Amino acid sequence: MPVFHERQRGTACCRWPGEVRLQEGRIAHLAVFKGLTEFAFTQKFTRPAIDRRGLALVEKPHGECVFLQGNDCTVQPVKPTQCRESPNLWSFPGFEKICHAFLRLVDGERHAQLVKAVTERRTGHG
Repeated sequence: MPVFHERQRGTACCRWPGEVRLQEGRIAHLAVFKGLTEFAFTQKFTRPAIDRRGLALVEKPHGECVFLQGNDCTVQPVKPTQCRESPNLWSFPGFEKICHAFLRLVDGERHAQLVKAVTERRTGHG
């Protein structure tokens, strides 16, 4: 039976150090949302990815996401693809404990529906 991971509406994953890569087109959405030009957004909030193939978000001094304010994501409506897909289409070893994700057993049809919903949020369709 397929497994779907459900996160609590928390920000535990956002507090964990790691590279949040920005997919093509996401910088434009984030820049508009923050009221900045793409250039200004890139200068203020990004750095080269570790492998130098694209850009990633900068982090706060202790590894938290630059967009985390208290217990809120300040870019929730346009958050990066990696964040939207986590933890069902993107994850890292041990995420269940760090991100407080719960396993939910679902049948194949329901799993497909849930994954489709995550994908539609990612692409902006639906």
